[in-house]
Amino acid sequence: MLTNLFTSTTIPVLEEVAKFSQLRHTALAGNIANLDTPGYKFRDLSLDDFQSRLQEAIEVRNQPVDPYRAGRYAPQREPFQAAVADKPHTITYHDKSNVELEQQVSEMVKNHMQHNLALTVMNQQFRLLTTAISGRL
Repeated sequence: MLTNLFTSTTIPVLEEVAKFSQLRHTALAGNIANLDTPGYKFRDLSLDDFQSRLQEAIEVRNQPVDPYRAGRYAPQREPFQAAVADKPHTITYHDKSNVELEQQVSEMVKNHMQHNLALTVMNQQFRLLTTAISGRL
């Protein structure tokens, strides 16, 4: 019964957004930390992988709930992996690194905003559920 309350909201979708943005923040911070490391290639998480997981979470949320499988709204998946970015969007410097500070900070700020938005909406969902359960207006 309570599982239906959680899975019928956007909480599973927002969970995927929060996980992705948290792990992406770690990868972007590592890029900034290795800014002066010779030969370092910037790392990032796959946006395609994130989009497919988000789509999967939305599809699972929209499926009718089987009471015998309650509590299993999403299959177990491998964690997001930060890999060397396959699209070199920057120039290569004399030390063969390709990390631009401005680009990484810009991506970090966008990622931070996405993370905060997901947590804010998730917090509102929990407040609505608390209100619904307690019966107060």
